[in-house]
Amino acid sequence: MPGAVDAARRTWLAVTRQADYLRRAAQGAGAERDEVLLGAKTVTAAMAAWVLARHLLPPSVSTFAPFTALVALQATVYRSVRDCLQYVLAMTAGATLAAALAASAGVHGWTFGILTLVALCVGKVRRLGQQGTQVAIVGFFAFSSGQGQIAYIGHLVAAVGIGAFCGLAAHLVLAPARHTRHRQQAVTDLYTTLAQRLNDLADTLEASDPAPDRLRPWRRDWHGLSAQCDHIRHAIDTEIENGRMNPRRTVGGGAREALPRAREALTVAERGMDHLRSMTRTLDYALDTGELGDLPAAFRTRFSAVLRAAATAMEMIGQASPTDPDLLDARIDQAATELDRAQQQERATPKPSPTAHALQGTLLTDAGRLLTDLRPGLPSVAST
Repeated sequence: MPGAVDAARRTWLAVTRQADYLRRAAQGAGAERDEVLLGAKTVTAAMAAWVLARHLLPPSVSTFAPFTALVALQATVYRSVRDCLQYVLAMTAGATLAAALAASAGVHGWTFGILTLVALCVGKVRRLGQQGTQVAIVGFFAFSSGQGQIAYIGHLVAAVGIGAFCGLAAHLVLAPARHTRHRQQAVTDLYTTLAQRLNDLADTLEASDPAPDRLRPWRRDWHGLSAQCDHIRHAIDTEIENGRMNPRRTVGGGAREALPRAREALTVAERGMDHLRSMTRTLDYALDTGELGDLPAAFRTRFSAVLRAAATAMEMIGQASPTDPDLLDARIDQAATELDRAQQQERATPKPSPTAHALQGTLLTDAGRLLTDLRPGLPSVAST
């Protein structure tokens, strides 16, 4: 009985997740809606291909039509055309090999072995991509079911043509949506998070009695941010591909420049995250051990100004619209000037305890590396 209850609970949770998934797809544009629409187009195209092939061609080849429709319906138009062409090339190679062997040496076990060997070798050609295995598969059908006959191969070609037409037509009727602004917004949100953390680090330094566990959740969250960066990069790369051969244009245009800029901004953010993580770890340890209170008040105030200036620069880098390169460079120069003042003050004031001195040096080093890594991406992220 408990097993039945657990099974019912798992079934209910699965149904609930699917219902939430469909609700998100209905609410607005996004990955869920894209997947639902792609699934609907795939079902429609496969069904249409099967019906046409069933009425026009022999049953022995009709299955190739819906299968080709599946191949021809990928997430982007470019990927669909590429995979479809690769499949057609693989099918042509396999059918040609089967016909040539059957006509010249007959249908025998040893000729089937030769067909398999040659088809596997041809399938490794890089231009065939992931469709390379189809050389052998189509060759097997043409050799075994069609006996290498030209009539069978002609029907096979027709079935593949029907499937390709149905699949690509579905993409042309309802092309994949463009999400340039969504990808830009994802990068902007990431930069907003990083800038907020810089400001929070500054608040922690300026606070007279910061909470001991204030920074601990951030240390655990860096892995999540790294995974988020990987997800955003994959989404940007997919959207860049989605722009190729897509009849649907981005509202407002500018995708050709906006997406590479967003990708470069993401690279800059990933470099900066390493130094932010180091500063967070250092300050969290100093809070936990009480060493933060040993830092001179003047240094804490000055270094907070460095962090706030860097946060302002990061917000400018992450904004969706192109940034004035001179203004952005001035913001980073301002942060660098604040860092120089903090370093001069650190050298001019009497030496604190060795622990506090080491803490100051670590923070200044991380801040300097952060500002250094922000500069290489300026020409790309600030292009107008």
